[in-house]
Amino acid sequence: MRRNGGRFVIIGIGVVAALLAIGAIVMFWALPDANAFNARVERIFMENDTLTSASEIKLLEILAQSGTAFSDTLTNYRVLIGVLLIFAAAMLVAAVVLLMLLITFNRRMAQIERTGIQVSSLLISREENKVYLNNLGFSLTPAAMETLAVLAEARMDDDIMSGSEIEGVISGRNAADCDEAAGATRIKRLRDTLGNQIVSELLVKNIARRGYMLAIDKDVIKVL
Repeated sequence: MRRNGGRFVIIGIGVVAALLAIGAIVMFWALPDANAFNARVERIFMENDTLTSASEIKLLEILAQSGTAFSDTLTNYRVLIGVLLIFAAAMLVAAVVLLMLLITFNRRMAQIERTGIQVSSLLISREENKVYLNNLGFSLTPAAMETLAVLAEARMDDDIMSGSEIEGVISGRNAADCDEAAGATRIKRLRDTLGNQIVSELLVKNIARRGYMLAIDKDVIKVL
């Protein structure tokens, strides 16, 4: 999903940039030439040799000056249009990126709501006998810490361990000589210890000297 989302963002930005580039080319091409007015005035000078009076020559000079002013104004307009197009491109690209990020965030939140608690980080501290799930610290007994550490090492190696194998690693004996129930008991104790603390931290809060309450929004509660 993340790869496809990134690809769609790149494609969307490319499409927006291409559309803006095409629009800029068409707009600049449709604008009249800045020297068109001056060229027309020069043509009038060349085709009308009979314009010799002072007033007629003064009129042509005024036309030439107007053409120069028009040329300067049109050049400024071109620069202004270019700046506005660049600004519009930046805004559209930012809008596409923010839209894709919002879609990805909404999908992520929906996935978290469906799956419940999702572990993004797991830190095992043997010195403190604590495990940190998503930066939430939970205290464990030394035996539970050993069980969790064995499971974590097995997960990093993509291994699945039976109860006898877990008991063998922790006790230092051969797995064939260990009882499957002993490892299952260790897993149960780990689940009970860690599960109770997770529920206490995320669901059932203990308010000092007052009592207990659910740590959730009251508007999401439904009793059937």
